Amino acid sequence: MICFVLILSTQNNIIATAASDTTSAVHTTMKDNEHVVGIVGAIVDHTSRSGKEEKVAMRMAMEDFYSITNQTLILHIIDSQRDPMHAALGAKDLITTQQAQAILGPQTWEGTSLVAKVGSENRVPVLCFADDTPKWATEVWPFLVQASAANTFYQMKAVAAIVQDSSEWFRVTVIYDDSDSSINEVLPQLSSALREVGTEIHNLVPLPPFVSFSELSEELERLKNDQTRVFVVHLSVPLALRFFEKARELNMMEKDYVWITTDPFTSLVHSFNASTISSMQGVVGVKRYFPEDVQSYDAAWTVALAMNQSSKLLDGQNLLSKILQSKFDGLSGKVEFNTTVDQKLPPAQVFQIVNVVGKSYRELGFWSEQSGFTASLGENAKNSSSMEVLGQVFWPGAPRLTPKGWTTTSSNNKPLRIGVPSLSNFKQYVNVEEDYDSPNNLSFSGFAIDVFKATLEELPYDFPYNFFPFNGTYDSLVEQIHLKKFDAIIGDVAMVARRYKHAEFTHPYTESGLTMVVSVQPETRNKAFLFMKPFTLSMWVIIALVNLYNGFVVWFIERNHCPEVKGSVVNQIGILLWLAFSTLFSLHGDKLHSNLSRMTTVVWLFMALVITQTYTANLASMLTVQRLEPTVSDIDVLRSSNAMIGNSRGSFVKTYLTQVLKFNLNNIKNLSSPDDYAKALRSKEVAAVFLEVPLAKLFLAKYCKGFIRVGPTYKVGGFGYVFPKGSPMLASVDEALLKVFESGKLLELEQSMLASEKCEEMADGDGDNETTPSLSPSSFFVLFIITGATSTIALVFYLCRVYKSMFGHKNLIWRLMMAVIEGWVCGKGRFSRKVSDLPENVLNFSGSTAGC
Repeated sequence: MICFVLILSTQNNIIATAASDTTSAVHTTMKDNEHVVGIVGAIVDHTSRSGKEEKVAMRMAMEDFYSITNQTLILHIIDSQRDPMHAALGAKDLITTQQAQAILGPQTWEGTSLVAKVGSENRVPVLCFADDTPKWATEVWPFLVQASAANTFYQMKAVAAIVQDSSEWFRVTVIYDDSDSSINEVLPQLSSALREVGTEIHNLVPLPPFVSFSELSEELERLKNDQTRVFVVHLSVPLALRFFEKARELNMMEKDYVWITTDPFTSLVHSFNASTISSMQGVVGVKRYFPEDVQSYDAAWTVALAMNQSSKLLDGQNLLSKILQSKFDGLSGKVEFNTTVDQKLPPAQVFQIVNVVGKSYRELGFWSEQSGFTASLGENAKNSSSMEVLGQVFWPGAPRLTPKGWTTTSSNNKPLRIGVPSLSNFKQYVNVEEDYDSPNNLSFSGFAIDVFKATLEELPYDFPYNFFPFNGTYDSLVEQIHLKKFDAIIGDVAMVARRYKHAEFTHPYTESGLTMVVSVQPETRNKAFLFMKPFTLSMWVIIALVNLYNGFVVWFIERNHCPEVKGSVVNQIGILLWLAFSTLFSLHGDKLHSNLSRMTTVVWLFMALVITQTYTANLASMLTVQRLEPTVSDIDVLRSSNAMIGNSRGSFVKTYLTQVLKFNLNNIKNLSSPDDYAKALRSKEVAAVFLEVPLAKLFLAKYCKGFIRVGPTYKVGGFGYVFPKGSPMLASVDEALLKVFESGKLLELEQSMLASEKCEEMADGDGDNETTPSLSPSSFFVLFIITGATSTIALVFYLCRVYKSMFGHKNLIWRLMMAVIEGWVCGKGRFSRKVSDLPENVLNFSGSTAGC
């Protein structure tokens, strides 16, 4: 970047000037009679490359200012020796001995805070290059001006954008300088930027400026044993160099690690030697688009312009006002200070992304909030929210793919400790038993364990673990995650809001909800009309219509033969109704005079016999097998009757019952097991039991007779697996769990669990839920067709005979039809004779059926 500065210079002798003298600042090329408009002091680090470049840039500014205005500024430069106290003493010397009217630098916040104090006490403006000066700094030291265009907020958003580019970096560890500026400015803004992209700060590691190598080793060993492998490093240059050197010694610059650095460290990567670069392979850094040396040039130019605006030397307050009023286009951008808030330059919103690789670094591209990532700047540049547009990134260990950024095991390869509740009331979900054949003499089984193992099969990586029983409440079990006693919890753990204070849950692997289970009793409603139940209403209507029709046919045929069916209209109607229904119970064939009515009655009687027998059987079944109904219909009945209700001991259900459903706490009884639920319900000790839906289904699978679910299902969380807050494994486990759902494996495991429960018979003569259905006309459709058709044929034949007797036998077709009907009624032989005799006896055919 120094080459870029040199190109902008119009003076060819600047490099020689910069290299020749690091303590004297008086330009040797100036003539004795030239007018001196001011004296400027500067504090830089002579031992660093950036400090040397800053000296060159400031001297270039003085030379350029002289060449344009023919005015001379004397520049005194002192060495800070990387010591904030030495920088403060140097500032004191510049002001009192060298009569400096303004001071440029230093670059660190520690040095700036001390120099700003000296400058404000002596009313001398201090233009610092530190990036992380807090907002309150200018209130304490009014003569402090930030000449750096850095903006911590946008820089932290650039860091968050890099973290967001990976779908698995949900937690990061932040290593930072233990200083007020980092704590008050950097950390809150970094935390806010990471939350916006769905990532949280998992661990904060403050490092004091003079931390020893042994202390560094201890911190790095602790980080190495943690699962998180994504680190954001916000350290000063000297401390960061020592940090990465120790990290390489501990093999933490290898595969699966991610290191992201911030300014001011990243801006100085180009100044590091080959040995330093070798300890930082794969580091990705964010830095301002313009380096410090350009800002040093602009700062020196700003002071020169302010001093040149008066023919006499300005006092400190006036000079400060002139500096803050500066407005020009500098090498680093527009120079215009914010005079209303913190006396800073406008924030830089474009940041460069670099990647340390080989013996130097690669400039991958740029990031800005408006455009995202881009490989180059310009109107035709391709923008993207993904780092893919920047090309290949070389991560630590040179993996082909983006590092996972976390590990399932610590560096000592210890499997994850997974807690399992050992006091579950439903052993079908999780059961802990002694098993001397297993490594820890315990076996873990159940639906929750089976689903978890099926989930692990869907993960793209190994997941070593060991189960450990926990003998305590479920709330205390979840707290063990927060206390780092367990790395995860597997079992029938309900997803309750209060437990999110300590941990996070996967997607629920069971149906969610709370339901009420009650016992059943014989149905007592509609007993007065029980005799109607064997048949449906439509069946009764069809029976009545068919009987009326058949009775009408018999009455119509027999009315001329039987005196008892004659008489008044009322008498005949009564006879008709009597005939319609008496046949259901008795046969009066000896009183019938016509074969047509006898034929109708026989078929009719067969139908009546079938129907009466079916009715008797169905009614007997209904009286024997009683219909059952729930003993309680809804929770309003429970509350109004002040009845006792049951819930699972130690569960969250009691809180829901009292706070949401408004039950009296004294009316809630704790029960321990499914057997206790059944016993309490049968003995009327409780009127109802409230269970989570998956447990209710399991309970009813075992006690399938005598109990039933009633009322609505109240929405509560189901069962889920528990992980630490912000666990990097949570997202991948959720994805694997969804694959288990979609493959049908979960349904298969649930059905297998429910099928393994054998339904227990009810004691004390309790019935079941089976009922005898009412019979409909569809069950007797063919029978109704036969009897209806028989009666219709008899009626038609009778009408035809009446017609014949009234109108004679003059029509051959008529006689043929009558022969067919008579033959069918009287028998096949007679039919044949009648047909054969037609040609010669046609005039003598009488159609009489007297011989039938």
